[in-house]
Amino acid sequence: MALSRLRYPLNFSRSLRLLSSTCSTRSISRTSISGIISVGGDGNLRPASLSRLTGIFGSSLKSKWIDVRYFSSSDFSHEVLGMPALSPTMTQGNIAKWRKKEGDKIEVGDVLCEIETDKATLEFESLEEGFLAKILVPEGSKDVPVGQPIAITVEDQNDIQNVPASVGGEAGVEEKKPTGPDTTDEETKPDSTSTKINASELPPHILLEMPALSPTMNQGNIVKWRKQEGDKIEVGDILCEIETDKATLEFETLEEGYLAKILVPEGSKEVAVGHAIAITVEDANDIDAVKDSVSSSSTTQPEKVTQSETKSEVKAHKSNATRISPAAKLLIAEYGLDASTLNASGPLGTLLKGDVLSAIKSGKLSPKPTSSKEKASHQQVASSQDSKSDLKQSNVYEDFPNSQIRKVIAKRLLESKQNTPHLYLSSDVILDPLLSLRKDLKEQYDIKVSVNDIIIKVVASALRNVPEANAYWNDEKGEVILSDSVDISIAVATEKGLMTPIIRNADHKTISAISSEVKELAAKARAGKLAPHEFQGGTFSISNLGMFPVDKFCAIINPPQACILAVGRGNKVVEPVIGSDGIEKPSVVNKMNLTLSADHRVFDGKVGGTFISALQSNFSDIRRLLL
Repeated sequence: MALSRLRYPLNFSRSLRLLSSTCSTRSISRTSISGIISVGGDGNLRPASLSRLTGIFGSSLKSKWIDVRYFSSSDFSHEVLGMPALSPTMTQGNIAKWRKKEGDKIEVGDVLCEIETDKATLEFESLEEGFLAKILVPEGSKDVPVGQPIAITVEDQNDIQNVPASVGGEAGVEEKKPTGPDTTDEETKPDSTSTKINASELPPHILLEMPALSPTMNQGNIVKWRKQEGDKIEVGDILCEIETDKATLEFETLEEGYLAKILVPEGSKEVAVGHAIAITVEDANDIDAVKDSVSSSSTTQPEKVTQSETKSEVKAHKSNATRISPAAKLLIAEYGLDASTLNASGPLGTLLKGDVLSAIKSGKLSPKPTSSKEKASHQQVASSQDSKSDLKQSNVYEDFPNSQIRKVIAKRLLESKQNTPHLYLSSDVILDPLLSLRKDLKEQYDIKVSVNDIIIKVVASALRNVPEANAYWNDEKGEVILSDSVDISIAVATEKGLMTPIIRNADHKTISAISSEVKELAAKARAGKLAPHEFQGGTFSISNLGMFPVDKFCAIINPPQACILAVGRGNKVVEPVIGSDGIEKPSVVNKMNLTLSADHRVFDGKVGGTFISALQSNFSDIRRLLL
């Protein structure tokens, strides 16, 4: 059965251990064929035909395999299914859910399991029929490398019993823990779960982990628990609210039962995806057993923590600063401190300004013994500092914690300015036709729309007429990709940061439909209730500061988009206008500045000029947008 799609050469002689009582272990050399391992009735391993594989990518990778026991048999035919590469950038995946159980009949097109990749959660379909004999990697396993065997299938149902019970057993999901000197920091990190859980001591339960609620999410904040310990939970009930890098989303339960234990309390920040946050049970009588087991296993941890803290404090007192920052030197000189008694927290033993301020606030100061020359110099410093009474005041500050959304925004904006060549094009447009249309819609048809609603329609129409502007840059291919639909992202300011809900297919919608959708999405954004599909994607962004006294500004491109239009406020200006009699006369008109920030890899001067011309034409003849 050719179900998996492997893209990397596998070293079978190192990665597979063949355990057979009827035949000796065969040495299998490295093969360059990427495929599924098929074990025939002769007990030999052979690669599956490449004609049965799809999605093969030509990159190479040295993957770490989770230690799994395999076997060969001369009595029946079976196939070992590997973790498939479901996207070009996928190197590992998580087994989210097995849709088939051991012993189930599988047909062509049946979904075997759901795999969470680096992009999304996808279904892994069967390409041939047979029976699922053994699951090697259980449901919920994380970071399974591409190519790692995850299951064994057989063609005949009677062959299921021939699969040894030891396969995928105790060694099935345990990762190898390297103990040599080459062990990296990442591999020796302790488990992210703060409370140690011994699954063998617990009754039947489900360990809930921090979910990945968006493709870019790697950590989240527990905003609020909607269910409490001991509560009954049904399918679809909301367990908690999680603040991601995009919005605050609701985490729903997929199975019924009881919430036995909350492992991560409300208000916890930066909880890693995959970190255990709660335990559920099916029987209400098991709740107390879970609480007792978890609490007893966590009582031994504070002692270890205090011991390590004591050791670190002793080390801190013994160690002296090797470097002192300029600001720290100034404070040490001002307060006459002994630098050797201060704890340095900076890199390479650097004593920072914050270290000195912490010592000053704590009151545990050790004055430095001074000579007569140093005393004279200190008196001069003190006299000069008296004339600068505001120096101490400048040391007083308050840390303003960032929300998860603002952290991601800061990171993305910096990456955009560093990696995207910004091209700026600016132009003034006459606003009077737009204001006249808005007034007529209100008076004649009782339709209330904002200036921004009409601007969205104007931009969408211009993008439809200039499809080269509705594009983005593909880094992998190194070329421009034209977008099929016109999806406009609107910048909405919220308490937690800037959100960009999307008006999809804006070029095909009426102004009134756009207005209603903008109001609905903006309300959701401010309440933190946007669904992922309502803010992910978009082909063009608009940032409007016309409600503020801002005449013009330049916005930063929101990757992977290639354009963002900055809209300033309208201003009355006097301009010469040719009247009906052909005589040029001064007239007062409303003008508004538009500044386009574009990716220069997508936009050259011609495309940019053509798009700005289309915008000018739409603003001057605004009523044709109603056609």
